[in-house]
Amino acid sequence: MELPQLLLSLLAFGVVAAVACSVLVVRFKSPKPRAREESENYYIGIDEKQERQRLGDLNDEATVELSIIVPAYNEEERLPVLLNDVHDYVTQRRTRDKGFTFELVIMDDGSKDKTSEVAMEFARIHGIKEMKIVRHVINRGKGGAVTQGILCSRGKYLMFCDADGATRFSDIDALLSEAQKCERDGLSIAIGSRNNQALSGTVVERSHVRAFLQWGFHTYVTILGVRGVRDTQCGFKLFSRRAARLIFPNMHVERFIFDIEILLLARYQNIPVAEVPVNWHEVAGSKMSIVRDSVQMALDLLAVRLNYLLGNWKFTRDASIKPE
Repeated sequence: MELPQLLLSLLAFGVVAAVACSVLVVRFKSPKPRAREESENYYIGIDEKQERQRLGDLNDEATVELSIIVPAYNEEERLPVLLNDVHDYVTQRRTRDKGFTFELVIMDDGSKDKTSEVAMEFARIHGIKEMKIVRHVINRGKGGAVTQGILCSRGKYLMFCDADGATRFSDIDALLSEAQKCERDGLSIAIGSRNNQALSGTVVERSHVRAFLQWGFHTYVTILGVRGVRDTQCGFKLFSRRAARLIFPNMHVERFIFDIEILLLARYQNIPVAEVPVNWHEVAGSKMSIVRDSVQMALDLLAVRLNYLLGNWKFTRDASIKPE
């Protein structure tokens, strides 16, 4: 076989193999979110009646200034650190803004430990009537917990943060400021970034292994066409209510790669995104397996990209938003 013919045969084989792999990834790795169980439409708090109450709806008008959504799975040990951080922030915020209103939504994602009980006890001790605890019957994953929390929230601005308290919660003020600066027609997103500390004086503490993995993941994300964001995975993101309405009802991904789908939907709908440096430190007790979950995330990201490129996943556009 002559060299040109051999090269052509290898090229044809490569194309067939790529198509076959793409079909397999889309077929077997595309997420299929489950419907809510009836009990997941309610929350518990420390109200006088101690009864379950119906959750709100993202399509309703905002009734508080800020919704804080915390996805939590088996977080009885790490959650109190974040709750203290949030409580300190709210206390200080109300000294300068007595009319500040918020809700704190703890999304217990099918925990097998006492995550909900720990949160409830904290609310009782500190008198936090704004805390709402939602219990998932079956674990969805971090992305699913965040999405379900956003869909039932009442804030003018909505944010989610990791339960481990790795990001200094008071950095929310910087996100709010940048979201308001870049807001256009009620649309804005501000995301925490652990990659801009050299420009801002913020502090980031992470292991060398984690830093290398983040670099590799960022390179992979860039190759697949998600550009312009240096840190896609920081668990500290803020949305205007209108932006949340355009993104979260369209979400498919329920596990770690959900941040990428958020940013893709934002780009597709021309929603302004501001990347804001935050103070962050690595916290022991992560649920991620470095090898297993890295492979899983790579396959999930490929599935997400292919589904949108092939038109398998549709999303509701806002006709008032002009395309770029």
